[in-house]
Amino acid sequence: MDRPVITFLSDYGYEDDFAGVCRGVMAMICPEAKVIEITHGLPRHDVRAGALVLRNALPYMPAGVHLAVVDPDVGADRRAVALRLADGRFLVGPDNGLLSLAAASGEGIAEAADIGGSPFRLGPVSATFHGRDVFAPVAARLAAGASLAEAGAPLDPAELTVLELPRPARDGDTLIAHAIYVDHFGNVQLDVGHEELAASGLELGHSVALGAGSQTTEARFARTFADVAAGELLIYEDAYRTVAVNGGAAAERLGLSPGDELRIGPA
Repeated sequence: MDRPVITFLSDYGYEDDFAGVCRGVMAMICPEAKVIEITHGLPRHDVRAGALVLRNALPYMPAGVHLAVVDPDVGADRRAVALRLADGRFLVGPDNGLLSLAAASGEGIAEAADIGGSPFRLGPVSATFHGRDVFAPVAARLAAGASLAEAGAPLDPAELTVLELPRPARDGDTLIAHAIYVDHFGNVQLDVGHEELAASGLELGHSVALGAGSQTTEARFARTFADVAAGELLIYEDAYRTVAVNGGAAAERLGLSPGDELRIGPA
């Protein structure tokens, strides 16, 4: 029988013991589980960044229990939840929108539970470390074979918090996109899909104009970094729809932060 899988994503960082303690809790409860660390280097308290990384990573993770903790409102009124998706995966984390993009990108939520009072919690429950005391033990119990009904009280999926992202739009021959995530290299992920790019009239290998704030910069619509010179801006279509600089940081060059508008049009 295959080992159960738990994936783990958080903003805990790598300098403190928070992520390691959570992993230790899971190992005590379900020692046979294989734990895959997606990242613990998310920007602190950035729920949207965590939601995007979880959504993007999930298709490349084995089916199992997917634990995500970015929880700026720990100890407040937000719920702790566990979800069973229609494809059999489980998502565990705070109900602050962190799980919503991953849940929506699949076949939907089959079942949800409020695990704030779960019998699987470690006691006494800390007011500020629910990763250790609530989320990790529930994730481990689910990986060990527990049902969602055992983990917590039933919850209507329609009551879950949903993260709303900006949507691209058109203004004449200009595509108005938005920066939704900036990675470690300074690459900028956009909210633009293949359909919007295909309908924009942009052609591979041709120059495009990128407008950010009052600044307009020329870039190239390319297939990959090697198609442009070092230091040149490019917009390219990969799994995450990205603006990048070959050998540089596009976010810094363009002055872009998550949420900012980027206008893309003919040069």
